[in-house]
Amino acid sequence: MVPLRTLKVALTDMAHRGEALGRINGQVVFAAFGVPGEEVVVEVTRQRRDYLLGRVVEVDQPSEDRVSPPCPYFGRCGGCQLQHIAYQRQLALKTAVVQDQMVRIGGFTDPPVQPMLGARDPWGYRNHARFSVDGAGRLGYVSSDGTRYRFVQVDECQIMHPQINAALKDLQGKARESRQVSVRYGINTGQVLVQPRLREPTVETPTGQLYLEEQLLGRRFRISAASFFQVNPVQAERMVEVVRDRIAPRGTELLLDAYAGVGTFAILLAPYVDRVIAIEESPSAVEDARWNVEHAGLHNIDLMLGKVEHVLPDLDRRADVVILDPSRNGCHRKVLDCLVRFRPSTVVYVSCDPATLARDLRILVDGGYRLEEVQPIDMFPQTYHIECVSTLRWQGTWS
Repeated sequence: MVPLRTLKVALTDMAHRGEALGRINGQVVFAAFGVPGEEVVVEVTRQRRDYLLGRVVEVDQPSEDRVSPPCPYFGRCGGCQLQHIAYQRQLALKTAVVQDQMVRIGGFTDPPVQPMLGARDPWGYRNHARFSVDGAGRLGYVSSDGTRYRFVQVDECQIMHPQINAALKDLQGKARESRQVSVRYGINTGQVLVQPRLREPTVETPTGQLYLEEQLLGRRFRISAASFFQVNPVQAERMVEVVRDRIAPRGTELLLDAYAGVGTFAILLAPYVDRVIAIEESPSAVEDARWNVEHAGLHNIDLMLGKVEHVLPDLDRRADVVILDPSRNGCHRKVLDCLVRFRPSTVVYVSCDPATLARDLRILVDGGYRLEEVQPIDMFPQTYHIECVSTLRWQGTWS
């Protein structure tokens, strides 16, 4: 893209998609690869009525938290946005983003946002990669500058587990028969899943597996190729522990696990409550969940196939505790309205998008809940993505 112009900008904040933010003559400038506190030269690539978009091309006064990105593809492949920022500063900036979204979108005056729980190792943590394939069979990522897409061949990804990079090395240049290749690795089991099946005879990595197994907190989970599972198992275990702590189960609760996936929360929390109802719309995930429940030897979990907004209104049992773990779009309004009507004493909302989380929390609080805590967890180091565990308690009256 031909730059429109260059500007000198003092960067003051971090935007929710990882760009640093500054202002020129009252106009907002979003600058990729900047750090708040820096004075930089920004190459403007797009201009809108209310803001400018661009990227930092020179740093006049660098932040003490600016570091050299270890990845040669950083800034080109589009997968990471924050490798140029020291990890502890990444955590602080992401926490500030959550705080800002709660105020601006949720309308909370003093949201109870806690400091982010960082990862012990912010590199090599991902257990799942989805690579694009070009016409020559090369694997990589497709990035966009807003006007066009560009394929970037990647021979090693710094945030992927080493075993995924080993598979990538073997598959590189040999996947011409497919447009995408998905690689999963069970960090705690050593199992590999590569889809689709590749017939290239020089590929040594087994491909075409229907599922793999992974282990979290001592429990084994089957995950089919089409099913969702957390990409950072170490932080996923930590997140489950946070959720369990916020629920504070006494052993008598009826727990509703909405958007249950392969049954992660349902299975790991079932031993601490009386009964679990798990709702999931993906048939493959429900089949996995059935296998996982049976393998765990648990008899207090009821699995229900369907969209949460369709199943929840017709439930004939009122849950004491609800876990919400929706996709990035957040909860359907019908789900939130049902919770306000059914009034479970505790709602724990797990979200991967602070904006939709803030929107939904406002609806629940306006309906009678008290927002007790928002706990960010860094599931995705080096990227702008943020996971949060929010705890709400019913403060109205039961009827």
